Amino acid sequence: MKKVLFILGPNLNMVGIRDKNIYGAETAESINAQVMKWAEELGIELEIFQSNHEGDIVDKIHSAYGEKDGIMINAGALTHYSYALRDAIESVHIPTVETHMSNIYAREEFRHKSVISAVCMGCIAGFGKESYYLGLSALLKKLV
Repeated sequence: MKKVLFILGPNLNMVGIRDKNIYGAETAESINAQVMKWAEELGIELEIFQSNHEGDIVDKIHSAYGEKDGIMINAGALTHYSYALRDAIESVHIPTVETHMSNIYAREEFRHKSVISAVCMGCIAGFGKESYYLGLSALLKKLV
């Protein structure tokens, strides 16, 4: 069974409360439960980690070294400016998929640039919570 770390960045604990026209009304807890179920169906042992603190996310990525087979990340706003996060992903040499519930290219211009994409194997954006299912499925295919 492949071990995957799913990281959710700042404010993603507020899904279902904030920007319902973008993220919908379903709560973060409900979506996380569905992601856990999808992972189980795919034969993935999944750990979900959410933090609003950049350093905690960097530390979590570092702790995955030698422990996890893959990482899926929705870094939230950190996607667009966190070189520390980019360097952490690059340093652990773990296949990583970037995901976003919203289509970041259809939103504000500052969201059109991802500084982590270059060190991720791919990016899935714009499919709501299904972006996470697609991310897990794509990651699993690369890990087999």
